[in-house]
Amino acid sequence: MQHLPSNNGLRRLTEVTRKRYNRIAPLYDWMEALIERSRFQAWRSLLWSQVSSGRILEIGVGTGKNMPFYPSNSTVIAVDLSERMLVRAAQRAQELPHHICLCGMDAQFLAFPDNTFDTAVATFVFCSVPDPILGLREVARVVKPGGDIWLLEHVRVDKPIIGPVMDVLNPFVVRVVGANINRRTVENVRRAGLEIVEVRNLSGELVKLIHARPPNTLAS
Repeated sequence: MQHLPSNNGLRRLTEVTRKRYNRIAPLYDWMEALIERSRFQAWRSLLWSQVSSGRILEIGVGTGKNMPFYPSNSTVIAVDLSERMLVRAAQRAQELPHHICLCGMDAQFLAFPDNTFDTAVATFVFCSVPDPILGLREVARVVKPGGDIWLLEHVRVDKPIIGPVMDVLNPFVVRVVGANINRRTVENVRRAGLEIVEVRNLSGELVKLIHARPPNTLAS
């Protein structure tokens, strides 16, 4: 059983995460420029090609790298924990034709009523949410019954050598860039009670495209 932090502990971890991403926000696009062009953009395009128009929530918008792929005729509310990331996302949003509402918000405590959105999307986000199961439950809560949840995530590779090496390196990577490299996100999606529709491997077992829905909404 995973130990979940106390309320005080969770608040502390969340504030640490906020500060990390505020710190790296000015360098974030530069840090990922090469892999963004070579891999991430194609994966983002693949994910968003599956998203229908409607009322969409993007969790962890970061600097707005998904914005060019938003479907037309959609209302997108994009949230992030980091104020400095949102500043950069706002700059990117000004260059695009979409109507985008940016909000500072914690994925673990979404300030929306139940059943608000047709679709929720997160790309490389639940590697850094302090309590990913709590965050995933929040996402499921705000998505309408029968709606879609799309996650693009890097995960722990469950191989005899690679997995343990990722575990050893993880504390260092978290301190530097804020992201855990050994999260078992597919398992976390199930533990959060979401219904998994499909899991697609995009880069061996390291990067996965996860399609899920709120509990008990899969078509029979």
